[in-house]
Order: sequence, then C-alpha cells, then structure tokens
Amino acid sequence: MQDSEREHREESNIESEYEQLARGIFGNGNIYPPVQTHFTTESRNCGGCNTEIHYGRYLTCFNASWHPKCLICRACNQPIYDNEFSIFGNYPYHSSCYKDYNYLKCDVCEGNVITNYAGHVGYMTRPFFMQKICTSHIHDGTPICFSCERMESRERGGYSDLYDGRKLCLECKDSAIMDTKECQSLYIEIQKFYENLHMNLDLKIPLLLVERQELIKVVERINNGNNDIFEPRGICLFSEKVTINTITRGPEFETGNRASSIRTKPRKLTRRPCGVTAILIVFGLPRLLTGSIIAHEMMHAWLHSDEGYHGLSDEVEEGICQFMAHMWLEAKRPHYESKLWVFFKFKIEQNTIPAYGDGFRAARQAVYKYGLHQTLQHIRTTGNFPF
Repeated sequence: MQDSEREHREESNIESEYEQLARGIFGNGNIYPPVQTHFTTESRNCGGCNTEIHYGRYLTCFNASWHPKCLICRACNQPIYDNEFSIFGNYPYHSSCYKDYNYLKCDVCEGNVITNYAGHVGYMTRPFFMQKICTSHIHDGTPICFSCERMESRERGGYSDLYDGRKLCLECKDSAIMDTKECQSLYIEIQKFYENLHMNLDLKIPLLLVERQELIKVVERINNGNNDIFEPRGICLFSEKVTINTITRGPEFETGNRASSIRTKPRKLTRRPCGVTAILIVFGLPRLLTGSIIAHEMMHAWLHSDEGYHGLSDEVEEGICQFMAHMWLEAKRPHYESKLWVFFKFKIEQNTIPAYGDGFRAARQAVYKYGLHQTLQHIRTTGNFPF
C-alpha cells in the first residue's frame, strides 16, 4: 500500500536546530541599552569615522566612542538617537529598522517571524522546500498542498480545493490526473517499464481512480476498521469480489479554484487468475506522483502473482515496492530541474515509517550491490534481502 505519512506540526523547541539556524541568520539580535552621552576635553578616536574626537559631546557604545553623527543605522543610514538599538553582524540598527531589515520573513504571511516572550524565535519549517512559517499558521487553517505539502502563500494564493478536504498548489494541479480514463496512458507506460525489466504482468488488471473517501473505506475494510497510521494514496486489491465507485469524469474548477462535483460509476470486480483484483489510486495527484504510486502497487501485483513471494514481511514487500516506485521516478528524470521530481524521490528516501523507509533503504542497498533480478531471486528463496 502506498502511504502519505502525516507530518506532525510541532512548534520548535528553544534549543532546536531551527532556532540555531535563526540565530545564525540574525546574529545575536541583542537589544542594547540607551546610548550614553558624554562630554570630554580628552582626545580619542571615533568608532565610526576613526578620526579624533577633540572635545565636546560624544557617545559610547561597543566599547568605543562616537561622534553623534557617526553612530549610523545600517538600514536607513540615519543617526541613532533611540533609547534602544540592535546589533547584527557588528553593525548598529534602529530597533524598528532591524526588524524590517534582518528578520526572517514568513513564507505564508510574508511578515516578520516574531520572537516569543523569552526573546526566542518561534517558527517551523516544512521539510525539503524549507518554507519558514510562523507557528501561528499551524492552527489557523492555512491550506497545505496534499501532494507537495507546501503551505499556501497569502500573497500569491491560488490553491485549488478538491472539495474532499484536500488542496492542490498550482504546480501540482498543472499535471494532476483527475479520472480513470485519463490515467490509462500512464498505466500503459508503467506496464512497458516493467516489461523492459522482464517483469511481465497480467495486462488486464484494472487500474481505477477513486475518491479519497472511497479509498479510505476500502483500506479500513481490509484492515478491519483500523487505518490510523497514514492516509492511503493507492492500494492493490486481492479481494475475491468487490464493487468500487470509480471516477468516470474528473472535476472542473469553478471561480475561486473550487472543484465541482465529479461523476462516479460503480464497477463490479472479481479477482484475476493472477490473484489480483484491481489497483486503486486516489484522484487529483500530479502525474509524476501518480506514476510512482502505480509503479509501487504494480510491484505488489507482480509479487502476488507468484506464490514464491507470498508471506513476505512488510519491510521486505513494502521496501521493494518503494524501490520500484523510486526506480520509475529515476527513469523519468526531467530535462530541466524539477523540484517536484526531486521532492517525490526525497519522500521515498526519507520516509520514517519502518516498513517503507527502512525497507526501501535495505532494498536499494541490495539492488545496488547484487542487481534487481538477483535480489528478487534471493527474496523468493529466503524471504529476505541479500546482504
């Protein structure tokens, strides 16, 4: 089963790596006390212009003396007469200028990431794309793309509503596959990918796109009502008989990027001679992600069509299926740099669910060392990866 691991939205701890990053960006960010004004008849050099201060009024800060006109805010180039000022990179700033000039900007609201009562920077980052986000957006309903997991920028907006609780960013929506018919050419392409590896499958296994709730319902039925680990995006069915509501016409997007209702049709399915009933994929995902899920589920079908692979552990079966999804993505390397392509590979490589993440890494290590077919033969014989 293909998974979408739920990203836990946690506020950063005081000593977290994110705050350390923020400190590295900000410098110390200290607020300094009022500038001290003095009068002198002694000679000393100005910390700004480095010329001699002969007599009269001068300022002291940074363990140096300054002409009043030489203590200049690096942001606005105006003298600092405020009661407080800030330091960044050994340069002085008006406190207000420091916030505008140096503060981390939130990628959602594009405001300054503020400090908490203790003076610590409180923000979170989205994995891979490294969006920097105010912690307040964790609970304020800011849309998150179901595919790439980026939060919507309020300035740019444009996320589409798939009516079932999912949102899609413009980049993911651009290649999203919305109904069963639209997906068939991609299915044929991945069948040929398997054929080129000399891993032929029953070409009559149905591939159906379904609604989110339909897929969740099927998974819960298989797992006796238990599906609290992750949200499924695809599944390979082995039921003897089942009726599935498949999408025959995808949504159209109305004003405001909200999807209209879709058209579905019940389809009665029976198990094929190979032991597989159908492959189900949730609709509305971009082509690359949809293809990687199909490649994953087709590997389940390939394994279950040979009795020698029955009874594998979750780590071995899910691991080799994840490897095939990753292998297909590698074969689809775009001619130009595609962040989505890199991200979908990244999600497979960094998956933290043991059966999927550890399984993939073990499968990749085995295939790189022994080759795909020798690895598969070893799995068939022993039920484990070769090491």
